[in-house]
Amino acid sequence: MKCIIGRKLEMTQIFREDGSVVPVTLIQAGPCTVTDVRTVDANGYGAVQLGYGVQKASRVAKAQLGQWMESGPFQLVREVRVEDPSVYEVGAIVDASIFVTGDKIDVIGTSKGRGFQGVVKRHGFRGSKTTHGNKDQTRMPGSIGATGPQRVFKGMRMAGRMGGDRVTVQNLEIVEVRPNGLVAVKGAVPGSRNSLIVLKSVK
Repeated sequence: MKCIIGRKLEMTQIFREDGSVVPVTLIQAGPCTVTDVRTVDANGYGAVQLGYGVQKASRVAKAQLGQWMESGPFQLVREVRVEDPSVYEVGAIVDASIFVTGDKIDVIGTSKGRGFQGVVKRHGFRGSKTTHGNKDQTRMPGSIGATGPQRVFKGMRMAGRMGGDRVTVQNLEIVEVRPNGLVAVKGAVPGSRNSLIVLKSVK
């Protein structure tokens, strides 16, 4: 499995050779540093840890600084399962060249935070009628129906914090890989501008 950590830049469009227009998201993918290699013999599974970006040393635990030695500190570290971890070495650099045009990937990111929202925006409720007798009731949730047990059931759709969740968008296509590490991914990916995301190839 191919994987890299990147930063979402912006959305734009690319023209294919046949003249069709493709909406794409530009991602600054890598470079990432291999911080650790997990082997089946030592750890029971094969995986690789990748570090991306630069972080203040004061915000990182001393145990992590000791593990990363001179490579860190990193802004984001992710572990990825691989079939053959022996091809990776600690300190090696992984860049966007591991991907080619046409690859299918999954993009993992954190969705935009919307704050405290009501049921109309958060869950798509229709709301109440705006006719006589419904003053100030248009966007209210209405009855939650829990009269028998006299409690609120778990999972009840109500107002609350919206966004800021881990979101995975699957089977996106890589339209273009540029020499400067920019990767153009077809469609939209989760997160705001300059947010960190993970690109993983589809098995």
